[in-house]
Amino acid sequence: MFTGLIQDVGTIVEVRQEGQACHLEIATHLSGGLREGDSLAVNGPCLTVTSRGTERVRATAVAETLARTTLGRLRRGDRVHLEPALAVGDPLGGHLVQGHVDGVGAVRATTRRGVSVEVSIGADAEVLRYVVAKGSIAIDGVSLTVAALDEATFTVALVPHTLSMTTLGDRRAGDAVNLEVDILAKYVERMIAPWREGGAGDGGGAGGGGGAITEGWLRERGF
Repeated sequence: MFTGLIQDVGTIVEVRQEGQACHLEIATHLSGGLREGDSLAVNGPCLTVTSRGTERVRATAVAETLARTTLGRLRRGDRVHLEPALAVGDPLGGHLVQGHVDGVGAVRATTRRGVSVEVSIGADAEVLRYVVAKGSIAIDGVSLTVAALDEATFTVALVPHTLSMTTLGDRRAGDAVNLEVDILAKYVERMIAPWREGGAGDGGGAGGGGGAITEGWLRERGF
């Protein structure tokens, strides 16, 4: 589990393909606090540290990760967002992020607004269904607040601190980014699915006989 607050921007020093896997070596000052087997979010996806050295960590992205994220496009010299796993007692300054990417979006436009930058990102409907205005979303592992959205895009505002601590300010139209929606939205959808589909749920709708959520069902339960 992560919080979407980037701890370091590392640099890819080696990319090695082996079968359907991609082995990454990353230069970072975080190496001293990591051990083999630890979780490390790299531009959003959660990877496992396979080894570490002085100012270096290595991790492997397998076929499933490469198919669902942008990690397969990384090249030597690329800068990546890094965040170690959240420890019990750590401040939760962003939002709960799993490191499980839901889809790859594309930057549509960037607009300077004084000291901030607005970034509009296009995404598939299967991702946008979980996005709400003022809700949270992780972009390349960075916890951000949705400023606006429509049927095909959503917009976030990058404040000066985010611009200085991440690479998001370098994104341009057409760039691909990893997206992870707020896990709470998925749980809510799953929990209400029986009623939306006319199932019995935990005893049914109005009158206890099943069915969808209705005004009568809500009134019976004090809403």
